[in-house]
Amino acid sequence: MIDCKKKENGFYVGEDPHNPLAEITYHPRDQRIILIDHTYVSDMLRGQGVGGSLVRKVAELARMENKKIIPLCSYAKRVMIQNPDYQDVLAEEEI
Repeated sequence: MIDCKKKENGFYVGEDPHNPLAEITYHPRDQRIILIDHTYVSDMLRGQGVGGSLVRKVAELARMENKKIIPLCSYAKRVMIQNPDYQDVLAEEEI
């Protein structure tokens, strides 16, 4: 199981949030929308579902805060649009 840790405006994998092995970052657009702007997974962790775990953490956060997500990052956008589990948190303009 991947240990995704919370940091300001994101989640990361590794020991150092400033030098993560993987990360996803987001920023609030307003009171109801989160913008995912970056996803990174190191070569060492690629192919292990780490990127998907990071997207899932942001989706869980959005659900808890009753917010929607606009994935600007191409990876997060592809994952969220292709997976029906994320349709409830995907902002209307992205569906």
